[in-house]
Amino acid sequence: MVAVAVFLTPASATAQAANARTLVSATPIAGAPAGALAYRIVYRSMTGRGGQAEATGIVIVPAGAEPRAGRDIVAWTHGTTGIADACAPSANSWRLSIIAGLAPMIQQGYIVVAPDYLGLGSAGTHPFLVGADTAHAVLDAVRAARDVRRGRTTGRFALWGESQGGHAALWSGRLARAYAPELRLVGVAAAAPATDLVANIAGDGNAAVRALMTSYAGVSWSQIYGVPLSTVTGPVGQDLMRRLARRCVTLDGLKLGTKIGLARMIHVLRDVDLAALPRWGELMRSNSVERVPLGVPLLIAQGSADVIIAPSVTRSFATAVCRAGQRIRFIPVAGGDHVTIAKRTSEQTVEWLRERFAGRTDPSDCATL
Repeated sequence: MVAVAVFLTPASATAQAANARTLVSATPIAGAPAGALAYRIVYRSMTGRGGQAEATGIVIVPAGAEPRAGRDIVAWTHGTTGIADACAPSANSWRLSIIAGLAPMIQQGYIVVAPDYLGLGSAGTHPFLVGADTAHAVLDAVRAARDVRRGRTTGRFALWGESQGGHAALWSGRLARAYAPELRLVGVAAAAPATDLVANIAGDGNAAVRALMTSYAGVSWSQIYGVPLSTVTGPVGQDLMRRLARRCVTLDGLKLGTKIGLARMIHVLRDVDLAALPRWGELMRSNSVERVPLGVPLLIAQGSADVIIAPSVTRSFATAVCRAGQRIRFIPVAGGDHVTIAKRTSEQTVEWLRERFAGRTDPSDCATL
């Protein structure tokens, strides 16, 4: 792999010297929006348990003259694509098309970084919905994006994600100050975020979604945390979970083989309450998003027709965080589904991001929740 030259800012150089989290390579890729350049990056990060790992992602950089003060960064955190290496966005032709609001963000002059997370396109197990691991990978991707620049960055960044990526954005916002103190977070936007994993994974929602999320979480967590799948189901169910975990979620939905596997998995899980299993319930609760203020402005978007992330769960989270003192811009979308929610609210979100970078007072809809 041939990497383009990278340029280190003092802040990122200091972080690298202290923590050995560095950009490994940045390789040009095709498909960037007009007026931008795109790169597939490999960078070093750290697991939630202190081990070092490499991760991959994409950085999109405006090609025009930079502002005197440098460029701001937006980290886009993607929704669930799967947990197998083949599911890594940066390794697929649709890698840029899943980034909501990409062209307007480039027009605003932002650098956009879209991490794959750990274990997608890189060595090791993907820590599916594991909060600290994901947050580290996202924040280190922001650090790596600063090193791709041929000029200055401001040190300011924002987070924006959907679904699993909403969970990633919220966890990253929670850990940003402690993990990446040299960076300044200005706001977090989350579209249909996974917040309460007991409700989101093991709740009473769509049975097929529950079966797929249980398979992804089960296989991932059994390897990350060492909890045997035998505590969930028997040999037939374990084999089925592992086979489903090798399949990716595509923009066109689920392939026939995945649908057949899910029908069988629904049957296997009919009497299983994952949240009631001691270790599994504990892990779902510990990786849920705390209902406490982030210390920065927050935007949440949610569609009323979402069958993957229940609107009532998202609203309950938003209401609780409001009561704890967080200001929230809440965007409800009547009839909005899960797959399109980030793109349907992208114009409002990009404008909200612009105002956060400009330092304007953040609006709050807490009174209406």
